[in-house]
Amino acid sequence: MLVIKELSKENKKEIEEVFLKTFSEEPWCDTRDFDQLDLYMDELLAPFNSLTFGLFLDEVLIGISLGRIAHFYDGTQYRVDEFCIKSGFHGLNYGSKFMTMLSEETLKRNIKYIILTTERAFPAYQFYLKNGFDVVDGNVMLAKKIF
Repeated sequence: MLVIKELSKENKKEIEEVFLKTFSEEPWCDTRDFDQLDLYMDELLAPFNSLTFGLFLDEVLIGISLGRIAHFYDGTQYRVDEFCIKSGFHGLNYGSKFMTMLSEETLKRNIKYIILTTERAFPAYQFYLKNGFDVVDGNVMLAKKIF
């Protein structure tokens, strides 16, 4: 049975396991400094406005959505920092089902928008387009690496 549940910092170890299993494999192949990962998870799970969901298949966590609530001029937003389905469960429509369930959960909370960023070169870009997300014309993400 597939269910969505709100998660918290008490679920940090489970969340980190899914995160590491997913992003250490193709196409991301990230290498993680565990101290940095620990800090990153604390940042995502700790704020008063953090909102994290897990997708469970028969009581096993297979997907996570880590984000925060932001109150914008035209409505409340759920700004997703991380969204993933655990490796081994890709290509089975769990991501789309999770996104649908996530939309339903946020709507219950009177959240009007789900906002996220991704890279065009990764499969996630096509996944988000397929699941109803639009590229926001006129917006651009900027970054500056500080040495």
